[in-house]
Amino acid sequence: MAAMDEVRTHFSSYPDYVNQQVQIATETFTITGLKSLINFPQTIYMVRDSLLTASINKLELVEVFAGLGQTVPAETTGLISEILDGMLIAMHNASGICVSIYPVPQPNSRPISMPIMENNVGGGNSAFNENLEANIILLRSHLNTSDLQMKNYVMGNLVKSNVVVCYMESLIDKQMLGNLTHKLESKQSTDISNIKELSSVLEFSNFSLVTHYMTYELPQNAAKALKDGKAVLFQERLPFAIVLPSLISDLFVTEDDTNHPPIYTWLLRSLRLIGLLTTLIVPGLYVALVSVNPDVLRFELAHSIARSRLDVPYPAIVEALLLLIIMELIMEAIIRLPSSIGPTVTMVGGIVLGQAVVDAKLVSNLLIIIVAAATIANAAVVGFRNSYALRLLKYLLLFLAAFLGVLGLLTGLVIICAYVAGIRTLGVPYLQLIKPKGE
Repeated sequence: MAAMDEVRTHFSSYPDYVNQQVQIATETFTITGLKSLINFPQTIYMVRDSLLTASINKLELVEVFAGLGQTVPAETTGLISEILDGMLIAMHNASGICVSIYPVPQPNSRPISMPIMENNVGGGNSAFNENLEANIILLRSHLNTSDLQMKNYVMGNLVKSNVVVCYMESLIDKQMLGNLTHKLESKQSTDISNIKELSSVLEFSNFSLVTHYMTYELPQNAAKALKDGKAVLFQERLPFAIVLPSLISDLFVTEDDTNHPPIYTWLLRSLRLIGLLTTLIVPGLYVALVSVNPDVLRFELAHSIARSRLDVPYPAIVEALLLLIIMELIMEAIIRLPSSIGPTVTMVGGIVLGQAVVDAKLVSNLLIIIVAAATIANAAVVGFRNSYALRLLKYLLLFLAAFLGVLGLLTGLVIICAYVAGIRTLGVPYLQLIKPKGE
């Protein structure tokens, strides 16, 4: 009883804490838990019905009570932990036996809905949500096989959070799996509440320009990653799957491609590759050809560019930076604004502002076309995390092209290739094309 009194004192300021005495047959029980996590009327009815049935059948009531759940020591710390995990604690007052009972939970999670950040063509529309069990059910519905293995890790001391690692036993690289499980097991005391803290546990660099993981809302994409030998992580309260490791092929390949004939599949992937090269190279190429190497252009094209820039009062690098930064601000504003007024900002920024800067002779007509093409091409790449990397890397090429021309552009491409060649995630090279395998 002393432990229960301490538990009651600990939760005394909780508005959703319930502690009540229940008389069942000839015995008295203390029932305690959080009503925000437990449906108390249905749970107490379930417990009462089981014990009354045992009493009618003249069974030993205490033994039946102990079999309703898991017997736990009457210790304050353990009881508090069980209550915070959403369990119902019931104590037999006469004997002092405490049982942790799995209750009827409150429906506190949103239903399965359509994805917000991903679009699909010809596939299912059910997306992951914040409920860990619902996410596992969705994944199993797409990959119902005994080869699918799962491991659960309880992370954190102050705030506990469950992380589930899913993988295909016969397909995953054992070295990569060993690196992943070792990092999670060695830092189980670290509190994890978001994906940034999980990245720190997995020892990913904070200064990496390329993402080490992909996030998917659609279970079919997570299932494809598992079949490709990758690991899928689910973290409590995150509405997506975290797929490790990220490979260069993730820029071009998506599960929706398999819904098309092979020739269309390769055509779509080729278009994404063209989009990647366009968003990286074209802005820098414009600056290089206008500022440093205009002699490589045909006379007619050079004359047309010169006429469009006739009244522009500053160098091509300043002109390009001005328009690119405006475009970045528009894209960021669209993300932050409510969806009801986001299209209005697109209209104002894309048409009115674009026409205004041309009429004001602040930028050339050709640069408007180039920046629009680069922005559209950036959206063709698979995964918004990959698009962030491309948006940043194009500025490296832009500055090198402004100082060294086409030679600087080529130098920047070599630097980028050398950089991504040295990236490894859990021992797997980023330039691995399809199935991740360790060195």
